[in-house]
Order: sequence, then C-alpha cells, then structure tokens
Amino acid sequence: MAFTRATGKHRGASRTARRTRKIAGTATLAATGIVASMAAPALAASAETPAENTGLQQAVVMGDELAGRVAAQADAQEADAEAAAAQAKAEAVAQRAADEAARRAEAAEKKAKAEREAKQRAAREAERKRLNAFVAPVADSYVSTGYKASSSLWSSGSHTGIDFHAATGTSVHAVGAGTVVEAGWGGAYGNNIVIKMHDGTYTQYGHLSSIGVSVGQSVTPGQQIALSGATGNATGPHLHFEARTGPDYGSDIDPIAYLRAHGVDV
Repeated sequence: MAFTRATGKHRGASRTARRTRKIAGTATLAATGIVASMAAPALAASAETPAENTGLQQAVVMGDELAGRVAAQADAQEADAEAAAAQAKAEAVAQRAADEAARRAEAAEKKAKAEREAKQRAAREAERKRLNAFVAPVADSYVSTGYKASSSLWSSGSHTGIDFHAATGTSVHAVGAGTVVEAGWGGAYGNNIVIKMHDGTYTQYGHLSSIGVSVGQSVTPGQQIALSGATGNATGPHLHFEARTGPDYGSDIDPIAYLRAHGVDV
C-alpha cells in the first residue's frame, strides 16, 4: 500500500510546480540574454546613427508643443489680467482724483457764490442805508435864523423854515433821496427847489443863486442840487430850508426836529 504525505504549510512544492518555475527561470534567463545581446549592438548603433522617428516620439513632441502653447497662453492671459487690473486701479485712482477735484471745485464755487451773495447783500444794505440816510443841506454851517422866528420880513409874520449861514455860491445838497417836483422861480423864495422825499415828506431850498436839477429828476442824499445866494426876499446870502408835509406853502413842520429825526445833528 502506498503512503502519501499530508499537505500543510510546511509541505514542499510539488514536482510539477518546481518544474514550472525552473522552465520560467530558464526562459527568463534566455530572454535576458537575448535582450542584452540585442541591446549592445543597438546602443552601439545609436551612437553612430540617429534613431528612427516613431509615432511615440512624435506624440511626445506634439504633447510638449501643446503644453508650451497652453503655458504661453496662460502666461499671456495672466499678463493681460495683471495689465487690466493695473489699468482698472489707475482709472479708479484717476476717478477718485477727478471726483475730489470736482468736489473741491464745487466747494470753492459755493464759497465764492456765498461770498458774492454776501457782498451783494452788503452792497444793497449799504445802498439802502445811503438812500435812507439824511445829511445837512449845507456842510459845516449853522442855523442863523430859527423856525417860527417873528419878523415883518415874512408875510405870515413868522419864519416858516430855518436859515443856514452860507456865502453866495456855497454848495447846497439834497438832504435825502427823492424826486424834484419844483425847480425855478418861487416868488419871495427866489430861485427855489422842492423835493418829494422817499418817506412822503417834502423839503424846500430857497434864495438860490443857481439851480442844478430839473423837475422829475431823482436825487440822492448829499447830491449837489444848487448853489446858495440871495435871490427873492432876502437881506443877504444864505440858504432858506423848509420841511413840509405837502408841496405847498403852509404845510411846514419844524425843520430842526425833522432833520434830527433822520439822524442829522443841527
């Protein structure tokens, strides 16, 4: 009876397996030797003659070229992106500078406009004050005959105005702004001027040697309107000045009080 060996992890390889490995090893060695023997002449030949181009080599070259083009395109796109970003940044900086310049220009214009308007308001206010201001009819003079003084020289028996001391040819001024309603001979007043003032009252200037305005003319405070004299019912050169509520004789009011009420110290 034949005995067989039990199989297990300590069991050696079977004869068939050993044979198979041997054959494979022999084949490998043979192949190695063949490859080595073939490789030597091939290597020697490659040193003398260029290798023949193959499809694989062409594919590698095309792949390298494609990769190069892709890389160049990527570099160009990156450069374009950087240039666009730089341009956008420069444009943003320029826009901010332009906006700031526009803001400053607008602020400067507003300031200049406000200053112009302030100057215009000041000028209008100054003009308003000037037109509303009153002055003495004769500068650096004094009252030589008062209001309501009694004398037979006057038809009413009393003085209806005041007399300012003034030599012939002294400048006579409108005491305030108004419009001339009479300019010419006035009988006992001699050459005279009557002005309707802006406040509705009237002022009269008599015994003038010459008249420098005409009816309908507007006058301003301090404007020269005539020269003093002694025409009409006068004993010597002076200016007769009256303040009235109306244009006609008999509507006279106290000239000193009138002038003082308008800020004139007489």
